[in-house]
Amino acid sequence: MLLTAVISVFIGVSNVSPATLLSGSADSQTLHVLLVSRIPRTLAIVLAGGSMAVVGMIMQLLARNNFVEPSTAGTIEAATLGLLVVAILAPGMPVMGKMVVASLFALAGTALFLRILRLVPLRSVLVAPLIGIMLGGVIGAVTTFFAYRLDLLQSLNSWMTGSFAGVLRGRYELLWLSFVLMLVAYIAADRFTVAGMGQDFTTNLGMNYNRVWALGLIIVALVSSVVVVTVGMIPFLGLVVPNVVRTIFGDNMRRSTPWVVVFGAGFMLICDIIGRTLRYPYEIPVGVVVGVVGSVLFLYILLRKDAHVA
Repeated sequence: MLLTAVISVFIGVSNVSPATLLSGSADSQTLHVLLVSRIPRTLAIVLAGGSMAVVGMIMQLLARNNFVEPSTAGTIEAATLGLLVVAILAPGMPVMGKMVVASLFALAGTALFLRILRLVPLRSVLVAPLIGIMLGGVIGAVTTFFAYRLDLLQSLNSWMTGSFAGVLRGRYELLWLSFVLMLVAYIAADRFTVAGMGQDFTTNLGMNYNRVWALGLIIVALVSSVVVVTVGMIPFLGLVVPNVVRTIFGDNMRRSTPWVVVFGAGFMLICDIIGRTLRYPYEIPVGVVVGVVGSVLFLYILLRKDAHVA
């Protein structure tokens, strides 16, 4: 992760290289590009990648299904619907207000998804992501319909496609909230691990299952909305990374959370570097790269799990 972070800082059209900085010949413009664009972008990638991976792990524990994450549970689509409502009713609302509204919609969408899972008999592990994708499709269709009718499709596309191209100093700091939420998730890691074993087991240990469930939903909703508001939708990241880490470190969230953060940030950095170099000097949005790579890994995990179960 550290290596890819350093590489990310020095990728771009402007001539910012380690040799220039070490030789002391860097002018004010070079330092300005480094401090205003390159370093903030790298920090935003690390924060978004690590936090989305952590919320994916929390959702998998709450749903007790390893194929669930914000982009397969309707959470991202619900947050996007909240942003559209803000764009229609209060277009001048500050970023913090947009985040709060998007969080409320994401919270409602995630709670609805988990509620449906409790009502539907899950005879296969594939039913949960299927329900989430269908729910997200319905919410996304409603969002697209109103965006089309009100000529807001361009704004909608900017939220649905994750990209760090517009990240500058002063335009990414909201992502530090996701870092605080990652710390909260790590502090409550043992509770989430126990909650992942079921409501009856959690209650028998003297814990309030509903409180743990509510805390998890709040973390998932806030992180998802912060990422969508700042850089857009990042699909499949929260699904692939926790499953990879789980095969190495098991289901203990306290032990695996630091590695989920590292793997998530590293995976996001690699995908961003691919998007920036594949058609250099043009840039492919990182959401597209993560979506392609993540969907392939998702299919591999599905096939491997089915083969193992069979």
